[in-house]
Amino acid sequence: MQTAKSIRDANVRYHDIAAEHYDSKWGIKYDPVGEAQVTGKLRKALGRPPGSYARALEIGAGTGYFSLNLLRAGVVGEAVATDISPGMLAKLERSADELGVAVETAACEAAELPFEDDSFDLVFGHAVLHHLPDLARAFGEFRRVLRPGGVVTFCGEPSYYGDRLAAWPKRGANALAPLWRALMGAGPRPSNGNGNGGGGIEEDRLEQIVDVHAFTPVELAGHAEAAGFDGVRVSGEELAASLFGWANRTLEASADPVDVPWAWRVYAYRGYLFLQTLDRSLLEPRLPAALFYNLLISARAPG
Repeated sequence: MQTAKSIRDANVRYHDIAAEHYDSKWGIKYDPVGEAQVTGKLRKALGRPPGSYARALEIGAGTGYFSLNLLRAGVVGEAVATDISPGMLAKLERSADELGVAVETAACEAAELPFEDDSFDLVFGHAVLHHLPDLARAFGEFRRVLRPGGVVTFCGEPSYYGDRLAAWPKRGANALAPLWRALMGAGPRPSNGNGNGGGGIEEDRLEQIVDVHAFTPVELAGHAEAAGFDGVRVSGEELAASLFGWANRTLEASADPVDVPWAWRVYAYRGYLFLQTLDRSLLEPRLPAALFYNLLISARAPG
């Protein structure tokens, strides 16, 4: 049985290992495309244009996908990025230096934030809540550090039903992986990793245990409401794009990264963006949030 400490230790180790190749693994970019992706997710979570926030706190910032793109887009004025992984924060700081943006970092847990009350106008995160063992304490901390009227929003949280739908393309891709590698002329992924796209056996093992939650919309909203937030809003994102993306990621994960053709990577990336557009225009306005792979939540601190 996992404990809060074992979950934390596994997350630190997994994300430290993954830090150097995390951006390439997930197609993270700091350019107009990346800015549009991040601001679009924020708009969707809020249900309105994001506006601007003087001081913002990111929970589980990882390599900086959200914080750095929001700084570049002018959505946040000052950013504080937190994570329990020193490796992730070190990569974030290097990327910030390369991009010429200023960001403060702090290695800490979401349930014990080292900031004063009423310190931020926005508390946000991407794909982080499902890693947290104590969501009640974490949401209590988000509420404490937000100024009256401040906004909390999280994107990219796995939905209970969407996660189960995504299992089908993963299984299919695993079965087809040997044939796909033969067609691509790619060898199998080295068991010890090669530094160009994977961390090897330990990363694979840890990846199976670091996710501790998958949410229904009601469950996710309940955490914010219990912490005293108002105006709680939960929406869904990505169905076709997630099925397509997980099939491709599963195939790619089976191969030596240096052998995956560039043409395939372009096809996978552009196809994913196209299906995101299809989801956004056709499926997301019509289907229940629970069916989508990702859930997004936003709420407001009273006052």
